[in-house]
Amino acid sequence: MQVIKYGMLFLILVACSLIGRYISKKYVLRVKELEEIKNALNMFKSKIKFTYEPIPEIFEEIAENASKNIGQVFLTAKKKMQTNSANIAWEKAIEECENNLTKEDQYVLKTLSKLLGQTDAEGQISQIEITQKFLETQLKEAQEQKEKNEKLYSKLGTTIGLAIVIVLC
Repeated sequence: MQVIKYGMLFLILVACSLIGRYISKKYVLRVKELEEIKNALNMFKSKIKFTYEPIPEIFEEIAENASKNIGQVFLTAKKKMQTNSANIAWEKAIEECENNLTKEDQYVLKTLSKLLGQTDAEGQISQIEITQKFLETQLKEAQEQKEKNEKLYSKLGTTIGLAIVIVLC
């Protein structure tokens, strides 16, 4: 009977620790995804500037080179461009895709849609640059939150697990 009790207490401790690490991982993933978007926008800007490829082809290439979550945004936008304009497709893709971005991050990315596919290459490049500047701010904020909260939630999960174990003993 004691073995079962201690086994259950151990499982509670492990579960609480894993929950804390799961929450803390979201901060790490947000930073990675913002950096990846920043790189994807650099690629997008270069492709528009030098190759003059159509936006759907550029998005497909970015999707192939990006991580799963970010690649999915570009792939979804490409697919939606078959029935919608580029700006509407981009906004819908940002809203629909699963990722670790906050509402503010998504809002910043939606600013890209203002001139997407509606102006010449220079207009689109300037809009990409504006979006990149806003992303820089979001990235700095995400890094600060990561530094502050990553260890906090990891240790908090373990501490809560220990507190529950102590109370139940």
